[in-house]
Amino acid sequence: MYSYVFLGHVLAATVWTGGHLVLASTVLPRALAAQDPRILIEFESGFERIGMPALAIQVVSGLWMAHLLAPDFSTWLSANTLQGKLIMLKLILLAVTVLTALEARFRLIPNLSASTLPAMARRIVLVTIASVAFVIVGVSFRGGLLA
Repeated sequence: MYSYVFLGHVLAATVWTGGHLVLASTVLPRALAAQDPRILIEFESGFERIGMPALAIQVVSGLWMAHLLAPDFSTWLSANTLQGKLIMLKLILLAVTVLTALEARFRLIPNLSASTLPAMARRIVLVTIASVAFVIVGVSFRGGLLA
């Protein structure tokens, strides 16, 4: 069962992180150059159909895998073990992602205009950096960069 959950987690991370890399590196620069928020809105409306379910899959599968690695919740917030540090980093990145996305969704996107594009760009870059960091931390569970 674990291997299927892990596969779903990795595939969802691929969708989420890849989508944000495309958004930040190709769509956002076009929108900023044209000063046209519709370019972002058009991308977001299509990406949300697969991006948000991918994020949900990552959250559910990530919490399940964290529980398997560290059944005692108190170890999730402990810096005493590598697993605890990595789980804590993942939870911090999740909080940054969710708070940034909610703030953008309810404050920026409803009033998105050429003048608010730079603020939206900062949120996009932040979530993209967080999504890449999610991957780096995730790889580190298997002896990757942070191990």
